[in-house]
Amino acid sequence: MMVCYLQALLLLGVQVLLSCWTPAASNAFFYHEILTGNGNKDVRLNGVQFHVDSTQPWSIGFRGGNATLTCRYWYQPELSSPRRVRIKWSWLPAVGGRGTDVLVALGSDIRSFGDFRGRVRLRQDFPGDSALVLSELQLKDTGRYRCEVVDGLEDNSTLVDLQLRGVVFPYQHPRGRYHMSFLGAQEACEEQDATLATFTQLLRSWKEGLNWCNAGWLADGSVQYPITRPRLPCGGHGLAPGVRSYGRRHAHLHRYDVFCFTSSLQGRVYYLQHSYKLNLTEAQQACQEDGAEIAKVGQLYAAWKLSGLDRCAAGWLADGSVRYPIIMPRRNCGPSDPGVHSLGFPPPQHKHGVYCYKTSKTEEE
Repeated sequence: MMVCYLQALLLLGVQVLLSCWTPAASNAFFYHEILTGNGNKDVRLNGVQFHVDSTQPWSIGFRGGNATLTCRYWYQPELSSPRRVRIKWSWLPAVGGRGTDVLVALGSDIRSFGDFRGRVRLRQDFPGDSALVLSELQLKDTGRYRCEVVDGLEDNSTLVDLQLRGVVFPYQHPRGRYHMSFLGAQEACEEQDATLATFTQLLRSWKEGLNWCNAGWLADGSVQYPITRPRLPCGGHGLAPGVRSYGRRHAHLHRYDVFCFTSSLQGRVYYLQHSYKLNLTEAQQACQEDGAEIAKVGQLYAAWKLSGLDRCAAGWLADGSVRYPIIMPRRNCGPSDPGVHSLGFPPPQHKHGVYCYKTSKTEEE
């Protein structure tokens, strides 16, 4: 009969010491000691260290593509026979809260969860390889993932960030500046084929030249805005360029604009050639008659940034705004900077062109 006792010492920062005796005939392992004082979370298994790490703490993909998040575990010194471990991948939200289960594996039994079901697998190319392979990437897949490996009583983990190639764009409510709560901002981005931008995405866009004076929600619940050219209405000339922050704001009470993020398209945005200008209803019908749908704001931004769409012609979009994409600024085509330029939200009876979106599947048919 096995006799085991747990002795906890919590004196002046001393960590938990777990002691256990097993009969000589048993081949079960036990933890001789747990030493976390060095900050490395090394677990000693009968004098053998158990490690979990990632060879690359980040991965970049694009919507509809694949990505591999590296994770591996190993023992030092190496064990003579393989051990049965439990591997768990989870996605961590930008704002506090519990993570979302992505995949759990115990031996040959592997299970995926929720929106990840059928889109994820373990690579397992070599002993200890626990890399997560994601396919058909979606906008909401971006973020931080935890790889946790459990061996017996203890576990170890590592973090990997997944980013998608794409574009950040500011979005304003049709009624004007600062009309959206945090939830309203989420919904607005989703309606425009996008998701709330993260701070990392906004920072990268600022480095690429994004200059916007209105403050907007980000995925972590903060409100920020990017300035490349300081000026009086945007904090004054004395402040340096940068991403300026209002900090975390109340998700329900406060109202701002929003910064959305979208990635590559699985289709094509185009300006519909038509014999006459259209009101909003006519524009929607014209796209439908052409086997397409009226384009969303995020789709136009993706076509401009990632596909090089350049058109000096204003057109209706699905949200009732009128915009046009410019790669090469020129006379009579609006501001001197590249971008998706906006004429705002004119009355729906006004006449303009229209931008349509046709999926790849529709075009193949």
